[in-house]
Amino acid sequence: MKKLSGDARILLWVVVAALAVIVAGAFFAPAREDKDTTPSSDNSGSHGAKAAFLLLQQLGYRAERWDRPAKELTELDAPQTTLILAGAYPMDLLAERPGIENFLRHGGRVLATGAMSAGMLPESHIAPPNHIYTALCYTSPEGLSPMARAGRVAMDVPIRWNSEDVGLRVDQSCGEDAVVVHYPVGTGEVVWWSSAAPLSNRGLKEDASLRLFLASVGEPGRKVLFDEYIHGARADLWATTAGTPVTALEWQLAAIAVLLVLSFGRRSGPLRIPVEAPRTSPLEFAESMGDLYRKAGAVDVATGAAERRLKQFLEHEGGIPRETLRASPEVIAEAVAQRFRYASPGFVEDLKAAQQAEYTKLTARSGLGLVKRIDQHIANLAAIVRHSKAEVSGEAGD
Repeated sequence: MKKLSGDARILLWVVVAALAVIVAGAFFAPAREDKDTTPSSDNSGSHGAKAAFLLLQQLGYRAERWDRPAKELTELDAPQTTLILAGAYPMDLLAERPGIENFLRHGGRVLATGAMSAGMLPESHIAPPNHIYTALCYTSPEGLSPMARAGRVAMDVPIRWNSEDVGLRVDQSCGEDAVVVHYPVGTGEVVWWSSAAPLSNRGLKEDASLRLFLASVGEPGRKVLFDEYIHGARADLWATTAGTPVTALEWQLAAIAVLLVLSFGRRSGPLRIPVEAPRTSPLEFAESMGDLYRKAGAVDVATGAAERRLKQFLEHEGGIPRETLRASPEVIAEAVAQRFRYASPGFVEDLKAAQQAEYTKLTARSGLGLVKRIDQHIANLAAIVRHSKAEVSGEAGD
């Protein structure tokens, strides 16, 4: 077996270390931004339902995650099972409806939230609310059902239930909008909320939201399934990645692997000494540019740069407004004298000379002298700033 070269071993260790950091960061790094609005039992953010999932397990419910199509619900003991449809990804909702309806007609119980989940329910009737809610609505209980006895619940109202069916019971409403209802389907029952806010990690902290959630789920001892299939989860790992960028990532990794093979394959041929650029190149470039400026007589370029440095210092360090710095040299000198208490006799003349350098041809010697004087002014002002900061720090320490 051919022994790996030193470069190959270094590259291998770098790749292994990078993969280890990526895996560790993906599994153990805390979420820094709470942007996931999916009410999933795996989401620990404010909109997630992980707290509800863990709470049911502690209260004696058999809480589990469901990652299969609704048609497979026939395998369950429907009268002792509650299925939670908390929001849904855009998907083929009509394909899920027959399985859910069959589950209900065999005695199952379904808690659904929002418009997308309502589309999977039989006999669903939803409509936009009668008016726009700019904040959470504190509902008004209707009737004496367990969901109504939960009390006033803070609820988002992006949608309302719109039906006058005889079997329908409204449990909570916001004004004229029904936001919590229940109705029978076969021997089962549907409970619908306008949003998943009460069962979210943030909403479950409220007593009324907790009572509404437990009343909607049913009595303890039931099996409670959090439907993660509608959130994109699949029992098969490869099925879960369908429709995601993972496939494109696989092709990219394959291309990188081919490039690595080709890169190391060429090492079987003769090696060439890398070309080293001579250290004199940058110096030659600087000398060439200096010759060009000298031939063009571009003294005003250097004086203009010095003037810009001075004005940038006065604006950023002294806080002198930009409008003042665009005024005459006398106005600028007066502002500097007030702000810095700096009164150099040649300051105004140097400002005038810098402004007139663009129109007056200065010799290289006089231009260099002007640049040095402006830089000296900047150094003097910087020393004043440092001295002032030191005095402020000393007073704060005392």
